Amino acid sequence: MTSTDYTPAMTPPSSRFWDKIADRYARQPVKDEAAYQKKLEITQGYLRPDMKLLEFGCGTGTTALKHAPFVDRILATDISARMLEIAEQKADAAGIDNVLFERAAIDDFTTPDNSFDVVLGMSILHLLADRDMAIAKVFKMLKPGGLFVSSTVCLGNTMGFFKLIGPLGHALGVLPLLRIFTTPELVDSIKAGGFVIEHEWSPGKGTTVFIVARKPA
Repeated sequence: MTSTDYTPAMTPPSSRFWDKIADRYARQPVKDEAAYQKKLEITQGYLRPDMKLLEFGCGTGTTALKHAPFVDRILATDISARMLEIAEQKADAAGIDNVLFERAAIDDFTTPDNSFDVVLGMSILHLLADRDMAIAKVFKMLKPGGLFVSSTVCLGNTMGFFKLIGPLGHALGVLPLLRIFTTPELVDSIKAGGFVIEHEWSPGKGTTVFIVARKPA
């Protein structure tokens, strides 16, 4: 398990932001443990031992490591070197050897078409400059019949005012890049990317939406 050097055109402020908060982020408990466990359970219901899985924006690797026993192997990527260091420490401590951590942004990540059975994008689409680009890349890298599993904060559902304060917080370095959109807008993007929605669920007050989408066979 190793994280590679990463030099392509990532957004340096975003990388620095996540490196800076990585240790604090790793210590924080999951905000909604019941919802997190339900997402894991639903996802694992689709997994098989022969599957190849990609997770982009993997953070400190918790979700990838939770899914590792259910698939053949996992490639987990993130732009933050410190996040990946913590992820590798977790994998080593747990004795998990079928997860490879690699430093990469979805913008620059390349892989042959039809490479993966499942792609995870957990708590990441709202942090990307262009979610439609990311969705299109996921569609190409999935095998026919493959699954795109995502969990996304849709602040446009209840907190549209973030369109005003989000850019200021990002410019000051206290917030990451945040894109504000609603659940229907996200669903439309996923469908427009060629996917068929198989499962959609919003825990709590509905700001976050969990979606399982399939690439047609």
